[in-house]
Amino acid sequence: MNKCVAVVGCGIWGRNIVRNFYNLKALNCVCDLDSENLKMIKELYPEVNTTRDFEAVLSNPEIKALCIVTPSHTHFNIVKKALLKGKHVYVEKPISTNANEARELKELAEKMNVKLLVGHLLLYHPAVNRLKMLIAQGVLGEIKYVQSDRLNINYFKNDRSVMWDLAPHDVSMIAYVTGKAPKRVLNAVGACCEFENIFDITHLTIEFEDGIIGQVSDSWIHPQKRVTLLVRGDKATAILDDTIQEGKLKVYDNKKNSQNDIEVFDYLEIEPLKLECQHFLNCIEHNKTPRSDGENGYMIVNILECAENMMLGAKKEALDKHEFKLSRSK
Repeated sequence: MNKCVAVVGCGIWGRNIVRNFYNLKALNCVCDLDSENLKMIKELYPEVNTTRDFEAVLSNPEIKALCIVTPSHTHFNIVKKALLKGKHVYVEKPISTNANEARELKELAEKMNVKLLVGHLLLYHPAVNRLKMLIAQGVLGEIKYVQSDRLNINYFKNDRSVMWDLAPHDVSMIAYVTGKAPKRVLNAVGACCEFENIFDITHLTIEFEDGIIGQVSDSWIHPQKRVTLLVRGDKATAILDDTIQEGKLKVYDNKKNSQNDIEVFDYLEIEPLKLECQHFLNCIEHNKTPRSDGENGYMIVNILECAENMMLGAKKEALDKHEFKLSRSK
């Protein structure tokens, strides 16, 4: 495709997306409110247009697609404006932090007949896709349980909780590899360790179709990074460890006691973000539905909104009980 993509937002993650669309020879323009960010882009890619004017990007007929890499609370308004202008949109996860807004964007993209891709990056990870193949081939047997842990330190807490920052990856990945949609939240708890009103560690238990139980743990406060996915079937158990360089995907036979009896599965080593950006361009060029489309984005936001409501309710209940105890002790 010709240079038809504008990236809106070029912070730390946005610069990775800029790099990929530039290397794919599709980058037309980069838009950001921060002049220092734009200066950095200009130094790296002198021939790329830069601007602080989002409206100019929307009105540019050469720009057919926008990639939105701004804070999650801004996604709805920015994406809606782009869709109404008939632009294809790739928006970083989550598509919104409100299920009604997510559904509105999904329906608007369908009405305008444009592509809407949500940045559920792990659906494009080669190791995740290899695991999906193994599950489909019956290597693990009938899936019973899935656990995803995404724990790390984050000093830039610009989302309203770690759940909205990380759990879209976990829930979308579990649904993708198992082929089962999330049905309901069984339990959701969160802790505020640094800021009173921001959950920086959360634990979710979700029931997926066919009774599969998914456990999701996310953290901004763990000094030791851990990014693992465990999928337990009635025949074998797979563990994908994304913190190691080689042998990320291992399968253990449930019937053998020795942990030495494992099989390591190979896959093509390609940057997932490159594959995601390529997929977006291919969907536009060949009129295909994105793997992580608006429907996928809405499904994830809907389940996470339920989880957040459960966490906030539990927090309020705990505070009410605490105040009751204090009043009784007086």
